[in-house]
Amino acid sequence: MPLSFRFGTVGSPTGTPKKPGGSVGSIQFSQSIGLNALELGWVQAVRVSVETCALIQQTASNADVAVSVHAPYFINLNADDEEWPKSRQRLMDAAHYGNLAGATDIIFHPGSYFERPAADVLKVALPRLAGCVDELRSAGNPVTLRPETMGKSAMLGSLEDTLEMAKSIQGVLPCIDFAHLHARPGDGTMNSYDEWSARLAAYANALGESALKRLHIHLSGIEYGPKGEKNHLPVAESDLKLQDLFRALNDIKAGGRILCESPIMEEDALYMKKVWQEVSGE
Repeated sequence: MPLSFRFGTVGSPTGTPKKPGGSVGSIQFSQSIGLNALELGWVQAVRVSVETCALIQQTASNADVAVSVHAPYFINLNADDEEWPKSRQRLMDAAHYGNLAGATDIIFHPGSYFERPAADVLKVALPRLAGCVDELRSAGNPVTLRPETMGKSAMLGSLEDTLEMAKSIQGVLPCIDFAHLHARPGDGTMNSYDEWSARLAAYANALGESALKRLHIHLSGIEYGPKGEKNHLPVAESDLKLQDLFRALNDIKAGGRILCESPIMEEDALYMKKVWQEVSGE
């Protein structure tokens, strides 16, 4: 029986050999060490040919490695009118080439509040995001756009923000970064079985029980201060209560993908897989 979750890394595993290297090598290496998901880290820009995308898609299909894409960091649904077209193009390029590479999900950072209330920012963000999905569907592109929950309170991307985007727009679902959710309050909360269970129940309530089966999760250890996230850490060097989180996920019968963003990413991804097997009994 396959596990409820696929495990992998965000970006190429550190041990990926130089040849064949790149995304193809990352997929093959991931499979060889027991990982079966990979998020392509196109975080600076989308620079990939149609031919390379076809090769990525074929390699991933042969290896049974599920592919997603992390779009460039420089996307902001709340950008000013001059900047927005550039932001939008980055997201659309990631979605276009990601789809060609066999990616099912496109993860992106939704932007900044610029010190405005979340409700006001969403009035700007939602129509823009809906327009992106409409254009993708018109082009026959089926990818799911996933705004990521962010680790700083000044950033657009609370769990509530991402649920509102997903509720309002078909074809949008959250990317839940549980380390970010833990760091965002800045006080060490959001780190217990009860807190995680309440958030997952809110997710199911907003998007339906079936959405719990296709969660897209980012996970790592994290260092934080009063304003939230500082940087990612290995799981063992952080205060993240991984077993409590996995118990909550298991008890609500969740599934999908868990992608590791720790500095020792494949090592921690395999550790997460092991802990999941212990907690779930799978």
